[in-house]
Amino acid sequence: MCSRRHGGGRVKSTTPAEDRYIVLSAKRNRRTTAQQVANQFLAASGKQISRKTVARRLRGGGLYARTPVVCVPLTRQHRTARLQWCREHHIWTEQDWACVLFSDESRFSLSSDCRRQLIWRESGTAYRPENIQEKDRYPTCSIMVWAGIMINGRTRLLVVANGTMTGQRYNDKVLLPHVRLFRGAVGDKFVFMDDNAACHRTLAVQDCLDSEGIQHLV
Repeated sequence: MCSRRHGGGRVKSTTPAEDRYIVLSAKRNRRTTAQQVANQFLAASGKQISRKTVARRLRGGGLYARTPVVCVPLTRQHRTARLQWCREHHIWTEQDWACVLFSDESRFSLSSDCRRQLIWRESGTAYRPENIQEKDRYPTCSIMVWAGIMINGRTRLLVVANGTMTGQRYNDKVLLPHVRLFRGAVGDKFVFMDDNAACHRTLAVQDCLDSEGIQHLV
């Protein structure tokens, strides 16, 4: 008869209290690296640990290295306007929304943007304020692409040659060749949605929408 003897194994280099300190250090500054946390731990306790040990302790505390969510900063006025808009449209049915053409243009950078900066966060907490990086400027060397979608259809992708969208170009390349066709196919219930970009709010654009009978969604 034999039985396995309980072995001592490798002794942990940190105590439970020190593990909690490591997790707390990462939560205080979520953009710090594992090596920086190890350096802070060395300065505080005089004990040297590796960055792999820090990563294991953070995983044990439910923190994982992830890319932060990037969003545009919203003011109080923005939030109030969005809440009011939702209250006005929450009674719309699927048939109502099926007549709406949602459109937007996005700028894509031609330069490298690897977004190698990571943060420590728990699973399922990507959209918490402390895990979001606000950014409202694009780098240089870019192109702009426009497209529209509906429940039962979509437009073709439109690439703007020099990366700049103006009011006149918005009329000539977007409204007349694309949006007007959807207006004719859907009928009088057709609704067009775009954002409040300066090129979308020129007098030329408004005159074009009125002349073509295109209802605009605020």
